Amino acid sequence: MSAASVPPSPPSGGASRHRLVSVRRLPPAVTARAAAEYDGVLAVEHDIGREESLALLRDHAAEALLFSSSFKLDAGYIAAMPPQVKVAATCSVGFDHVDVAAAKARGLIVTNTPDVLTGCTADLAFSLLLSAARRLPEADALMRRDAWGPRSMGDFLGVRVWGKTLGILGMGRIGRAVARRARGFDMRVLYHDVAPLPPALEEGAHYVESLPALLAQSNFLSLHCPLTPATRHVLNNETLALLPRGAVVVNAARGGLIDEEALIARLQDGHIAAAGLDVFEGEPRFDRRFIGLPNVALAPHIGSGTVETRDAMGHRSLDNIAAVLAGHPPIDPIWS
Repeated sequence: MSAASVPPSPPSGGASRHRLVSVRRLPPAVTARAAAEYDGVLAVEHDIGREESLALLRDHAAEALLFSSSFKLDAGYIAAMPPQVKVAATCSVGFDHVDVAAAKARGLIVTNTPDVLTGCTADLAFSLLLSAARRLPEADALMRRDAWGPRSMGDFLGVRVWGKTLGILGMGRIGRAVARRARGFDMRVLYHDVAPLPPALEEGAHYVESLPALLAQSNFLSLHCPLTPATRHVLNNETLALLPRGAVVVNAARGGLIDEEALIARLQDGHIAAAGLDVFEGEPRFDRRFIGLPNVALAPHIGSGTVETRDAMGHRSLDNIAAVLAGHPPIDPIWS
């Protein structure tokens, strides 16, 4: 038994319970439910790594794995999983950390947690937009240095948000939730996706057929598309140059959507006025040059980071696992 885990609690009435390994620490309410419903090995003091988790899956004869976007379910890991594991549930919407082809080939069911984190991720994205536009990281740092002194009318000027044009790349659940928040600021909302939405889902947003056309009109750009080979580095030297000078870029989706080298260069030369970033390539490592840029609001991938949402994600994962182990279809399969 790993020092990072809690021992399974005894089954009630002598009944045999399904076996579960969770490699990521869960919120207390979710931990309590998992311990009550499963013969489970649950990460407590620290997250469980790849090799340790494979040993636990084997030694505990686990039928289910619970993980998150920081845990790579790649082809090598899937091939090494013991055969009794039927379902792997990720506490995330995105599943670019999962080798879907390898999972399909093995017959492993993989589920995610859509819907439940939409509102809080949209809140965080719009918070980053406001923080970057109004230079709140700089203002906070100034106050903490006790450096508030006389200022002229031309000092410490940010970018006005209300009444501007917001471009959204990827108009799924989270993109639409960000659009609803933008309407409260009287923003004109444009979006680009693989196809236009039905008018009822657009809620007044306007579809733009091409990415270059979207970028050319966007004072603010918020990224909400999945990370795929087609969207990796969708913002690069060429596309960033299409944004109006002084635009603000927000990314609360996936770090790989942005060529960070190109973004840093455009932030340094002023073509991009500011950026709000919750995600980065190579997380938890990130380009340390961002720290030295005063015009960037930084967050450590906390889009879903509220008590209510993390609880909901954990419970949704357990619901998916319960469905599969009871012989029912999963609630949220990542492929149909």
